[in-house]
Amino acid sequence: MMFKAIYPNAVKFKYIAQTMAKITDDVPFTASEEGLSASVLSPDKTTMTVLSIPSTAFEEFEVDGKTSFIVSSSELNRIARRGTRNNSIEFLLEEEERRLRVSFIDEKTGLTRTFYLQLREGVVEPLREIKLELPVSVRMLASDFKDLLRDAKIVGDEIELVAEGSRLEARCVTQQKEYYNIMEEGAPLISIMNSGGKASARYSLDALQAALKATSAAESMTLEFGQDLPLKLVFELPGGGVLTYWVAPRV
Repeated sequence: MMFKAIYPNAVKFKYIAQTMAKITDDVPFTASEEGLSASVLSPDKTTMTVLSIPSTAFEEFEVDGKTSFIVSSSELNRIARRGTRNNSIEFLLEEEERRLRVSFIDEKTGLTRTFYLQLREGVVEPLREIKLELPVSVRMLASDFKDLLRDAKIVGDEIELVAEGSRLEARCVTQQKEYYNIMEEGAPLISIMNSGGKASARYSLDALQAALKATSAAESMTLEFGQDLPLKLVFELPGGGVLTYWVAPRV
């Protein structure tokens, strides 16, 4: 099977690879006419990440039917970190050699740097999609969410989200320290919709650490949750791509 794609922003892909590497050892990719996708579940099953990049987000995208392959997340991350601001990143599946060719192309000079990543053995089995109606939906800048997580981590290892009306409050309380962040539409939230009245849920800050890298890949994001329900973070990638991050609640 043949697969070749050029993603125009190597730096953005670097943050995607870093997010994946924090969750799993292996990344199972699937390439089809629709685009490139991957779904990974953490070993303790508390977090799940779903990546979907449409074919239209790539400068070039060629695939023969549908093909899947598995790579080491740490090795992919190590290579992806070599991408710089002026680079696009090219992927070429060399199935006979059982490897993925990853090249960085400097858009100014035309210089190409190439790495080879050996494929892992195994069968790519798609994870079941999570279908859950969450009553609270908040749109915000990814940078604001990054600041929120970093603030809370100074205080403790757990964050509580409380939504009531048009207000979202983030809390982190320990015996010696406390942190509160009250957010409303326009200050700094882009929008907030709440169809279920007051709702609160607690989440592990360690589980949310992978989302810190995802915030650098996106300008804006959507945060969804409900009373003691999983947290769904949707990061909007350039060109229409989406990185979705699920976190189980603490009860």
